[in-house]
Amino acid sequence: MSKKKVLIVTQEMSPFTDPSELADFTRTLPQFVQEKGMELRVLMPKFGTINERRHRLHEVVRLSGMNIIVDDDDYPLIIKVASMPEARIQVYFLDNDDFFRRKHVFQDEEGQAYEDNVDRMVFFCKGVLETVRKFGWAPDIVLCHGWMTSLIPAYLKTAYKTEPLFQHAKVVYSLYNDELEEKMPENFFNKAAINNLNAQDLDAYQNGAGITLHKGAVAFADGVAIGSPTLSDSAQTTLANTDKPILEFSEHAALPGIVEFYNSLMAEHEKLRGASMKW
Repeated sequence: MSKKKVLIVTQEMSPFTDPSELADFTRTLPQFVQEKGMELRVLMPKFGTINERRHRLHEVVRLSGMNIIVDDDDYPLIIKVASMPEARIQVYFLDNDDFFRRKHVFQDEEGQAYEDNVDRMVFFCKGVLETVRKFGWAPDIVLCHGWMTSLIPAYLKTAYKTEPLFQHAKVVYSLYNDELEEKMPENFFNKAAINNLNAQDLDAYQNGAGITLHKGAVAFADGVAIGSPTLSDSAQTTLANTDKPILEFSEHAALPGIVEFYNSLMAEHEKLRGASMKW
């Protein structure tokens, strides 16, 4: 029986980024998944706050060299890799000087959100899927953590739906109390467009006159995991209006519970593949 393949995409992870609810959970999740005998890939942004020397990052030349288009501009994508401390798990970092070489993560030294946070998100989400394609590695389940991953469910279900590597992948979007709060640019849909998508393909992200990233991500995901004990009003409204399977927040049983949740989502996949995928 082949190993199940799990792709974890996260905007933060301890100890590479500062401790947080999201960063701490995504530090423990990969090791737990690996201990269950799964094949694993972990991808995250290479923020300028990540010390390359301390964490022993080095470039993966065979994966680097791609260009990612954001709003009609090309940006080079550099892939670096490091090992998680005390674990035999590699973490792949997506880097670009224009988007990530800064002294802070999402806000400047005065606490103001970077004006190009949306561009950074689009670059990261597009870069993740192109990197996995370059791996030539077909994930069975894709786990998205944080608003910076919120376009990945849409891309997988639209622009990449005929890509053989992703055709059978199930997508779980984990909701945290971490929404991107600044006003979205008027040309959000132009920035987020990929391949032959048009604005209508991303209508699920529209919320009245504005954009809500969590709303769109949940609409395209196969399941939703709640990662915070409290959520914003808009996130709660999104959950109340969805018929997707939801894993409720559980501080003490999060890892075992999420395994059971993944298994339930994989039931359809198991039938399609004709093989047991049970963890």
